[in-house]
Amino acid sequence: MKRLFFVTAIVLYSYASAAQVKEENSLLWEISGNGLKTPSYLFGTIHMICKEDYFMADVVKQKFNASTKIFLELDMDDPGMQMKLMQLARLPQGETLKTIFGADYNMVDSFFKRNSQFPLSIFNQFKPMMVMSMLYLTMMPCKATESYEQNFITMAKANGKDVQGLETMEDQMAVFDGIPDTLEVKNIVKLIKEFEQQKKQFADMVQVYKEQNLTKLMQSIEGSPDLMNAEEELLTKRNNNWIPVMQKNTKEAASFFAVGAAHLAGKNGIITLLRKAGYTVTSLK
Repeated sequence: MKRLFFVTAIVLYSYASAAQVKEENSLLWEISGNGLKTPSYLFGTIHMICKEDYFMADVVKQKFNASTKIFLELDMDDPGMQMKLMQLARLPQGETLKTIFGADYNMVDSFFKRNSQFPLSIFNQFKPMMVMSMLYLTMMPCKATESYEQNFITMAKANGKDVQGLETMEDQMAVFDGIPDTLEVKNIVKLIKEFEQQKKQFADMVQVYKEQNLTKLMQSIEGSPDLMNAEEELLTKRNNNWIPVMQKNTKEAASFFAVGAAHLAGKNGIITLLRKAGYTVTSLK
Protein backbone atom coordinates (compact mmCIF):
# COMPACT_ATOMS: atom_id res chain seq x y z
CA MET A 1 0.00 0.00 0.00
CA LYS A 2 3.05 2.25 0.08
CA ARG A 3 2.30 3.50 -3.43
CA LEU A 4 -0.99 4.94 -2.23
CA PHE A 5 1.13 7.57 -0.48
CA PHE A 6 1.45 9.26 -3.86
CA VAL A 7 -1.96 8.65 -5.34
CA THR A 8 -3.37 12.15 -5.49
CA ALA A 9 -0.12 13.47 -6.87
CA ILE A 10 -0.04 10.87 -9.65
CA VAL A 11 -3.48 11.82 -10.86
CA LEU A 12 -2.77 15.53 -10.82
CA TYR A 13 0.19 15.53 -13.21
CA SER A 14 -1.84 16.51 -16.27
CA TYR A 15 -2.47 19.44 -18.55
CA ALA A 16 -1.51 23.04 -18.97
CA SER A 17 -1.83 25.34 -21.95
CA ALA A 18 0.39 24.54 -24.93
CA ALA A 19 0.83 28.24 -25.69
CA GLN A 20 4.42 28.60 -24.51
CA VAL A 21 7.26 30.81 -25.67
CA LYS A 22 10.59 29.33 -26.63
CA GLU A 23 12.40 30.34 -23.43
CA GLU A 24 9.91 28.45 -21.24
CA ASN A 25 11.82 25.18 -21.48
CA SER A 26 13.41 24.30 -18.19
CA LEU A 27 12.41 22.41 -15.07
CA LEU A 28 14.28 24.70 -12.66
CA TRP A 29 13.46 28.39 -12.21
CA GLU A 30 14.89 31.15 -10.02
CA ILE A 31 12.47 33.55 -8.31
CA SER A 32 13.96 36.97 -7.53
CA GLY A 33 13.14 40.67 -7.41
CA ASN A 34 10.04 42.26 -5.88
CA GLY A 35 11.91 43.03 -2.67
CA LEU A 36 13.30 39.55 -2.04
CA LYS A 37 16.58 39.54 -0.14
CA THR A 38 17.59 36.14 -1.48
CA PRO A 39 16.34 34.18 -4.50
CA SER A 40 14.05 31.18 -4.20
CA TYR A 41 13.57 28.30 -6.63
CA LEU A 42 10.77 26.48 -8.44
CA PHE A 43 11.20 22.96 -9.82
CA GLY A 44 8.80 20.93 -11.96
CA THR A 45 8.51 17.25 -11.09
CA ILE A 46 6.97 14.22 -12.67
CA HIS A 47 5.43 12.40 -9.75
CA MET A 48 6.52 8.89 -10.72
CA ILE A 49 9.09 7.77 -13.25
CA CYS A 50 10.99 4.59 -14.09
CA LYS A 51 14.29 4.27 -12.24
CA GLU A 52 16.26 4.24 -15.49
CA ASP A 53 14.62 7.50 -16.60
CA TYR A 54 15.17 9.37 -13.34
CA PHE A 55 17.69 12.21 -13.35
CA MET A 56 18.53 15.22 -11.22
CA ALA A 57 20.99 17.85 -12.39
CA ASP A 58 23.67 19.10 -10.00
CA VAL A 59 22.25 22.63 -10.20
CA VAL A 60 18.94 21.36 -8.77
CA LYS A 61 20.76 19.82 -5.81
CA GLN A 62 22.76 23.01 -5.33
CA LYS A 63 19.69 25.25 -5.24
CA PHE A 64 17.88 22.78 -2.98
CA ASN A 65 20.79 22.82 -0.54
CA ALA A 66 20.94 26.63 -0.71
CA SER A 67 17.30 26.90 0.36
CA THR A 68 16.10 27.12 3.95
CA LYS A 69 12.47 26.16 3.35
CA ILE A 70 11.30 23.18 1.29
CA PHE A 71 7.78 22.92 -0.13
CA LEU A 72 6.05 20.11 -2.00
CA GLU A 73 2.40 20.14 -3.07
CA LEU A 74 1.68 18.24 0.15
CA ASP A 75 3.58 17.79 3.40
CA MET A 76 4.56 14.30 2.31
CA ASP A 77 6.87 13.56 5.23
CA ASP A 78 3.90 13.82 7.61
CA PRO A 79 3.70 10.30 9.14
CA GLY A 80 -0.06 10.62 9.42
CA MET A 81 -0.65 11.56 5.79
CA GLN A 82 -1.30 8.05 4.46
CA MET A 83 -3.87 7.35 7.16
CA LYS A 84 -5.55 10.68 6.46
CA LEU A 85 -5.66 9.85 2.76
CA MET A 86 -7.27 6.50 3.43
CA GLN A 87 -9.93 8.18 5.54
CA LEU A 88 -10.68 11.03 3.12
CA ALA A 89 -10.75 8.72 0.08
CA ARG A 90 -13.46 6.46 1.49
CA LEU A 91 -16.89 6.48 -0.08
CA PRO A 92 -19.90 7.52 2.01
CA GLN A 93 -21.65 4.76 3.93
CA GLY A 94 -23.72 2.58 1.62
CA GLU A 95 -21.82 3.42 -1.57
CA THR A 96 -19.34 1.12 -3.32
CA LEU A 97 -17.36 1.17 -6.55
CA LYS A 98 -19.62 -1.57 -7.82
CA THR A 99 -22.67 0.66 -7.52
CA ILE A 100 -20.85 3.70 -8.91
CA PHE A 101 -19.45 1.90 -11.98
CA GLY A 102 -22.70 0.06 -12.59
CA ALA A 103 -22.69 -1.78 -15.93
CA ASP A 104 -19.00 -0.91 -16.48
CA TYR A 105 -17.80 -2.56 -13.25
CA ASN A 106 -17.11 -6.00 -14.72
CA MET A 107 -15.12 -4.51 -17.60
CA VAL A 108 -12.98 -2.44 -15.22
CA ASP A 109 -12.59 -5.39 -12.85
CA SER A 110 -11.42 -7.63 -15.71
CA PHE A 111 -8.86 -5.03 -16.76
CA PHE A 112 -7.34 -4.87 -13.29
CA LYS A 113 -7.23 -8.65 -13.01
CA ARG A 114 -5.20 -8.76 -16.24
CA ASN A 115 -2.97 -5.75 -15.71
CA SER A 116 -2.55 -5.01 -12.01
CA GLN A 117 -1.25 -6.71 -8.90
CA PHE A 118 -4.16 -5.08 -7.05
CA PRO A 119 -7.66 -6.48 -7.69
CA LEU A 120 -10.38 -3.86 -8.03
CA SER A 121 -12.30 -5.40 -5.15
CA ILE A 122 -9.84 -4.11 -2.53
CA PHE A 123 -10.78 -0.55 -3.54
CA ASN A 124 -14.53 -1.19 -3.41
CA GLN A 125 -15.01 1.20 -0.47
CA PHE A 126 -12.89 3.97 -1.99
CA LYS A 127 -13.64 6.83 -4.35
CA PRO A 128 -13.06 6.47 -8.13
CA MET A 129 -9.94 8.66 -7.99
CA MET A 130 -8.16 5.75 -6.28
CA VAL A 131 -8.93 3.59 -9.31
CA MET A 132 -7.57 6.32 -11.59
CA SER A 133 -4.37 6.40 -9.54
CA MET A 134 -3.83 2.67 -9.77
CA LEU A 135 -4.64 2.79 -13.46
CA TYR A 136 -1.67 5.09 -14.01
CA LEU A 137 0.59 2.67 -12.18
CA THR A 138 -0.30 0.03 -14.78
CA MET A 139 1.01 2.38 -17.48
CA MET A 140 4.51 2.27 -16.04
CA PRO A 141 6.73 0.11 -18.32
CA CYS A 142 8.90 -0.92 -15.38
CA LYS A 143 8.76 -2.37 -11.89
CA ALA A 144 11.45 -0.19 -10.33
CA THR A 145 10.24 3.43 -10.04
CA GLU A 146 11.55 6.67 -8.57
CA SER A 147 9.76 9.64 -7.05
CA TYR A 148 11.21 13.17 -7.14
CA GLU A 149 9.10 14.06 -4.11
CA GLN A 150 10.43 11.13 -2.10
CA ASN A 151 13.99 11.98 -3.07
CA PHE A 152 13.50 15.59 -1.98
CA ILE A 153 12.16 14.33 1.35
CA THR A 154 15.26 12.16 1.77
CA MET A 155 17.53 15.09 0.88
CA ALA A 156 15.69 17.36 3.32
CA LYS A 157 16.03 14.88 6.19
CA ALA A 158 19.74 14.43 5.45
CA ASN A 159 20.18 18.18 5.80
CA GLY A 160 17.89 18.68 8.80
CA LYS A 161 15.28 20.55 6.77
CA ASP A 162 11.54 20.36 7.30
CA VAL A 163 9.25 19.66 4.34
CA GLN A 164 6.04 21.67 4.18
CA GLY A 165 3.00 21.56 1.91
CA LEU A 166 1.57 24.23 -0.36
CA GLU A 167 -1.83 22.74 0.43
CA THR A 168 -3.36 20.22 2.79
CA MET A 169 -4.61 16.73 2.01
CA GLU A 170 -8.11 18.07 2.73
CA ASP A 171 -7.60 20.79 0.10
CA GLN A 172 -6.44 18.29 -2.50
CA MET A 173 -9.18 15.75 -1.83
CA ALA A 174 -11.78 18.53 -2.05
CA VAL A 175 -10.70 18.99 -5.69
CA PHE A 176 -11.79 15.44 -6.50
CA ASP A 177 -14.90 15.68 -4.38
CA GLY A 178 -15.95 18.57 -6.59
CA ILE A 179 -15.81 16.35 -9.70
CA PRO A 180 -18.93 14.18 -10.19
CA ASP A 181 -18.35 10.44 -9.79
CA THR A 182 -20.07 9.89 -13.13
CA LEU A 183 -17.43 12.02 -14.86
CA GLU A 184 -14.57 10.20 -13.15
CA VAL A 185 -16.07 6.85 -14.14
CA LYS A 186 -16.48 8.03 -17.74
CA ASN A 187 -12.82 8.97 -17.94
CA ILE A 188 -11.59 5.78 -16.27
CA VAL A 189 -13.56 3.74 -18.80
CA LYS A 190 -12.12 5.87 -21.61
CA LEU A 191 -8.56 5.32 -20.35
CA ILE A 192 -9.09 1.57 -20.26
CA LYS A 193 -10.62 1.43 -23.72
CA GLU A 194 -7.73 3.51 -25.10
CA PHE A 195 -5.12 1.92 -22.85
CA GLU A 196 -2.40 1.24 -25.43
CA GLN A 197 -2.77 4.74 -26.85
CA GLN A 198 -2.63 6.23 -23.36
CA LYS A 199 0.49 4.17 -22.50
CA LYS A 200 2.22 5.61 -25.55
CA GLN A 201 1.15 9.11 -24.61
CA PHE A 202 2.50 8.57 -21.09
CA ALA A 203 5.83 7.35 -22.53
CA ASP A 204 6.00 10.40 -24.80
CA MET A 205 5.37 12.65 -21.82
CA VAL A 206 8.25 11.05 -19.91
CA GLN A 207 10.58 11.57 -22.86
CA VAL A 208 9.84 15.28 -23.23
CA TYR A 209 10.12 15.67 -19.46
CA LYS A 210 13.63 14.24 -19.69
CA GLU A 211 14.31 16.81 -22.42
CA GLN A 212 13.12 19.51 -19.97
CA ASN A 213 10.90 20.84 -22.73
CA LEU A 214 7.78 22.34 -21.16
CA THR A 215 6.36 23.28 -24.54
CA LYS A 216 6.35 19.70 -25.81
CA LEU A 217 5.32 18.40 -22.40
CA MET A 218 2.15 20.47 -22.45
CA GLN A 219 1.43 19.43 -26.02
CA SER A 220 1.94 15.74 -25.22
CA ILE A 221 -0.58 15.73 -22.36
CA GLU A 222 -3.11 18.21 -23.72
CA GLY A 223 -6.56 16.66 -23.87
CA SER A 224 -5.66 13.67 -21.68
CA PRO A 225 -8.87 12.14 -20.25
CA ASP A 226 -7.63 12.39 -16.68
CA LEU A 227 -8.18 16.15 -16.88
CA MET A 228 -11.89 15.32 -16.67
CA ASN A 229 -12.91 18.72 -18.05
CA ALA A 230 -11.85 20.21 -14.73
CA GLU A 231 -8.79 22.33 -15.56
CA GLU A 232 -10.14 25.18 -13.42
CA GLU A 233 -10.31 22.93 -10.34
CA LEU A 234 -7.26 20.75 -10.96
CA LEU A 235 -4.81 23.46 -11.96
CA THR A 236 -5.95 27.09 -12.13
CA LYS A 237 -7.50 27.46 -8.67
CA ARG A 238 -4.73 25.52 -7.00
CA ASN A 239 -2.01 27.56 -8.70
CA ASN A 240 -3.67 30.78 -7.56
CA ASN A 241 -4.02 29.42 -4.02
CA TRP A 242 -0.31 28.60 -3.91
CA ILE A 243 0.94 32.07 -4.90
CA PRO A 244 0.24 33.77 -1.52
CA VAL A 245 2.00 30.87 0.26
CA MET A 246 4.99 31.32 -2.03
CA GLN A 247 5.02 35.09 -1.56
CA LYS A 248 4.98 34.82 2.23
CA ASN A 249 7.73 32.24 2.45
CA THR A 250 10.09 33.65 -0.20
CA LYS A 251 9.96 36.93 1.74
CA GLU A 252 11.01 35.16 4.92
CA ALA A 253 13.79 32.92 3.56
CA ALA A 254 15.21 31.24 0.48
CA SER A 255 12.63 28.61 -0.46
CA PHE A 256 12.55 25.63 -2.82
CA PHE A 257 9.18 24.67 -4.32
CA ALA A 258 8.77 21.33 -6.12
CA VAL A 259 5.42 20.77 -7.87
CA GLY A 260 4.14 18.85 -10.87
CA ALA A 261 5.66 20.30 -14.04
CA ALA A 262 2.20 20.91 -15.53
CA HIS A 263 1.64 23.59 -12.89
CA LEU A 264 4.57 25.70 -14.15
CA ALA A 265 3.62 26.90 -17.60
CA GLY A 266 0.68 28.43 -19.42
CA LYS A 267 -1.29 31.64 -18.93
CA ASN A 268 -2.54 30.37 -15.55
CA GLY A 269 0.73 28.65 -14.61
CA ILE A 270 2.87 29.50 -11.61
CA ILE A 271 5.59 31.15 -13.70
CA THR A 272 3.12 33.59 -15.27
CA LEU A 273 1.34 34.24 -11.96
CA LEU A 274 4.62 35.02 -10.18
CA ARG A 275 5.64 37.40 -12.97
CA LYS A 276 2.27 39.14 -12.77
CA ALA A 277 2.88 39.54 -9.04
CA GLY A 278 6.10 41.43 -9.81
CA TYR A 279 8.76 38.74 -9.49
CA THR A 280 11.52 37.97 -11.95
CA VAL A 281 11.33 34.28 -12.85
CA THR A 282 14.34 33.01 -14.78
CA SER A 283 15.03 29.56 -16.20
CA LEU A 284 18.11 27.70 -14.95
CA LYS A 285 19.75 24.70 -16.63
